[in-house]
Amino acid sequence: MARPVGSGEPGDIIFGLHAVREALRAKTRPLIRLVVVQQDRQFAELVGLARSAGIPVHVEPRSALDRLVPDGRHQGAVGLVAAKAYTDQADILDHARQRGEPPFLVVLDGIEDPHNLGAILRTAEGAGVHGVFLPERRSVGLTGTVAKVSAGALEHLRVGRSGNVSQLLEALKAEGVWVYALDPRASKPYTDLDFRGSVALVLGGEGKGVRPGVLEHCDDRAAIPMRGRVASLNVSAAAAIVLYEAVRQRGARRGSSKGSSGA
Repeated sequence: MARPVGSGEPGDIIFGLHAVREALRAKTRPLIRLVVVQQDRQFAELVGLARSAGIPVHVEPRSALDRLVPDGRHQGAVGLVAAKAYTDQADILDHARQRGEPPFLVVLDGIEDPHNLGAILRTAEGAGVHGVFLPERRSVGLTGTVAKVSAGALEHLRVGRSGNVSQLLEALKAEGVWVYALDPRASKPYTDLDFRGSVALVLGGEGKGVRPGVLEHCDDRAAIPMRGRVASLNVSAAAAIVLYEAVRQRGARRGSSKGSSGA
């Protein structure tokens, strides 16, 4: 079975065309080996990037890749990479300041579904978030599935870990960061939050939301108004809605304008 990305062991596995391509492009962690099912046009870019960087390329039958990625969703490309390094709070805040921007952060409180985490990371990177914090316990780690669902965003995003989310929030507030929780029970709509300064958005786990003990350490809380019969949205969908409200308020458009393919 494939070892998880970020496990701390050498030779972690990432898979999927987008995830492997972005790992090769970003060069934030060494790719040790690239394994593909063939070298035709579909894989030519990956093979070219790997060979130009001096990375060994192996062509193996699909059954060999299926053994590395048991669910078979590798799209014919698997990379053996160094573990994703977690980033500390100071480095994430320094990254924002070096860009001349007020920190824009996401704190996740107990996301357990790797598909949700991957989708949140993809949205966070696209929205220009400077860093995402995960708890050390009661949370999915940076698995290969997370890397694939993030469509390569994981390679470009600083991710920190915290042993105590409440203590992390207090440390961020001491640095002048306003902490907002997304809470479906709140009376304030998310559009009333001010995202223009240094902010951290706290999102809770599937089903349970942000824990009460963590909510106590937030400066404010808000909800996404629900007009239908369901009480709340999937956490990754909710993250996308609120993060892009923050983008609107902050007026930030990073890099060149690129359309979203939704792929």
